[in-house]
Parts: sequence; structure tokens; C-alpha cells
Amino acid sequence: MGITTSQQLQNYYDIFRDTEVIYTKDVLRTLAVDPRQIYVKCNGAQWPCIINSTSFINARIIVGTKGGAFAAMAKKDPPPVSLRFFFAQINDQPISFFVTGRVTEVSQYMNSTELAIITITFSQRPPDDLIERVGSMLEANSNAIRRKEERIIITDDTKRRLFISKDETIIFIQNVPRRCILRDISFSGAKVILLGIEKFINQKQIILRIHFEEPDEIITLEGHVVKTSPVEERPEIIYACLQFDEAKVPTSYKIRINTYLTTVRKNILSAVSQEQEDAQKNTEKKHLEPQKTAAAKAAEDSGTPESENGSSQDNPIAAETLEPPAEETSEAQPSNAAAEEKPAEAAAGTPNA
Repeated sequence: MGITTSQQLQNYYDIFRDTEVIYTKDVLRTLAVDPRQIYVKCNGAQWPCIINSTSFINARIIVGTKGGAFAAMAKKDPPPVSLRFFFAQINDQPISFFVTGRVTEVSQYMNSTELAIITITFSQRPPDDLIERVGSMLEANSNAIRRKEERIIITDDTKRRLFISKDETIIFIQNVPRRCILRDISFSGAKVILLGIEKFINQKQIILRIHFEEPDEIITLEGHVVKTSPVEERPEIIYACLQFDEAKVPTSYKIRINTYLTTVRKNILSAVSQEQEDAQKNTEKKHLEPQKTAAAKAAEDSGTPESENGSSQDNPIAAETLEPPAEETSEAQPSNAAAEEKPAEAAAGTPNA
């Protein structure tokens, strides 16, 4: 499983909260659930059970009416119960956990007197491991309808992202195996190149096998040929457009295609967002450059020497007018005092004469 963010988990929970998943063989295989490891716990005892369906708010299990599990949970006021989930993982430790809840309904299963179906409503949000696995499967099923015509061209890059071992594979036409080369694939169909004559291939039933890795599996897709066309200058080689039987498309195949398309879409959105952010930064930079230039010019003008602004050294007339020299003022005061002292001396010397 890929890395799922907490926001994506919350989206899964909000969108598919009430969606019920029936545990068919295909679903059990896709989710890697080991049905032999599913247990229900009540009153300190634990019993094996069959999981019938689950959502993010409840689960339905099947138990025998003659067993201890039915006797403990079919009471008028049953005690709290816990349901054990078990998911196998390739090359890693299995994941198991209990989800607590309460019994909200008990009914017969398919009109059987020996089996009963018990509904357990969860008392809290289930663990993220359950939300991730079930949510990714439900998203793939939803996108298989909404985006079923989106084609993925097979290139070295797409093979690596899809974990397709090679584009050469086997197609069975009317149960006759033929070698072919994948050109593109989608939720609903594929396009292949093979040797053959159009009239013997068009509208025929087919089975296409694709080898995937991580995990290693061969997925079988049933359908029919809807259109054929010759390859240019090679009449013995034709293109065959295939349409899959929607009811028989494996869930694991839908998850692989959905994971690729979702990843590509996220990368495109991230690239567009980055371009918009860079464009905004460039716009702000261009807008700030004139302001920086003006500020730098103003700072340069304010820092020029006084001689350039007409100081007192270069304009003595202005200096004399605004600030008289202190020496002239100090000399004028003693000369006036001397003039006043001479008459006084003359007056004082007259009687003596």
C-alpha cells in the first residue's frame, strides 16, 4: 500500500462513511484479509466468525445459532463486543487489531435456522489501517466509473509507475493464445498490437493477461474486441481495441489504475501550483524593483558631501549674511569702551592743570 496522508484518510472516512462493502472472494483477495483469522470477542471469550460486510460505522458477521458467540450476543442487553480484523502483508508483518462496538441487530441469515447475522455498530472511528484499505478500494471503484475512458499510454515511464514487468503479454482470442504488445490501458479497456487478420479477430471474445509486480500477480481481464485497424505498411499486423466486461474487472486492477491516475493528477496539480507561486514571486519582484531603485537613489542623494549642496566655504556672501564672524563682534565692543574712557580721563585731568 502506498503512503496515505491524514487528510486523505479523513476524506475516505467522510465520503465513504456509510458505504457498505460485501466481502466477496475478490474483495478478500484485494484487501488481503485472512477470513480464518477473524474473531469476535465478548464477555472475555473469543469465537471465530465469518465477516459478511463492513463500513466505517458498523460490521456484519455470521455466526452459528448453536454456538457460544450467538448465546452471548443475542441477549436482550448484550455486553460490549470487539471484532478482530487481520490483514496479511507481503514481506512484512501482518496487521491485526480489534474494533469495539455494540450489538444493534440480530437476524437470521438467508432464512437459515442454523446461521445468524449480527450487526455490530462501532463505538468509535475504526483504525487508519482499515480506513486506508477499504477507502482506497472504494475510491478505485468510484473512479472506474467516472474516469473509465482515460487512457494510459504504455511507455517505459508508465510501466515503471504501474509496476508492469513488460509490455509483451498473452491474449486469448476465442481461447486461442496469441502474443501481443500493450499500447495503452484504462479502467474499461486496452489497445494491443498483434499478428492476425481483422475479420478473424474483430468482435471476438478475449482474455487479456497482464503481469504486475509489487505485489507480483497476473491479472486476467475478460472482454471482447470492439475495433481493429491495420498498422501502416504492415497489413499482417493489426491494432485491436478491447473492451473489458465491467462486472468481471478485478478490484486489484482498478486499484492499480486508480493509484497511477491519482498520482499523475497530484503531480500535475503540484506543478501548476508551483508555477503559479513562482509567477507570483516574479510579479512581486518586478513590482518591488522600482521601489528599491527609488529608495537607493534617495539614500544616495541624502549622503552627498556639503560642498555639492552649497556650503559656507563656497558661498562666503551667504555665510556673512547668516552668521557674522565672532571676531568682528568681539573687537567692536572694546573700541567703544575706549572711546568712552578718554573723555572721562580728560575731565579728570582738567582741575589738576
